Amino acid sequence: MAEKKATKAAATKAAAPKKETAKKAAAPKKAAAKKAEVVINAENVGFKAGDVYNALAAAEKALTVAEIAKSAKISAEEAFLGIGWLLKEGKVKDDNNKIALA
Repeated sequence: MAEKKATKAAATKAAAPKKETAKKAAAPKKAAAKKAEVVINAENVGFKAGDVYNALAAAEKALTVAEIAKSAKISAEEAFLGIGWLLKEGKVKDDNNKIALA
């Protein structure tokens, strides 16, 4: 009977590490998905539009989307949201593939 107890204990120990490694491997994927997430609602997009407008006003020249994002310290996706808002309001215009205040 002592042999059966030892066999069950060894089988339990061998199965435990497999479950832990599966959990660790899944964690980085969730973290990467959260990092790229952009909240899209009227309030947030309005704030991003303000960030874009202030970046263009401070630069006093036409900027690329990447330059706007860097200057405003926002992501390129957020810069596009803000630019879209400002384009709809007629506050910015396209100037040779750059964005300028209208």
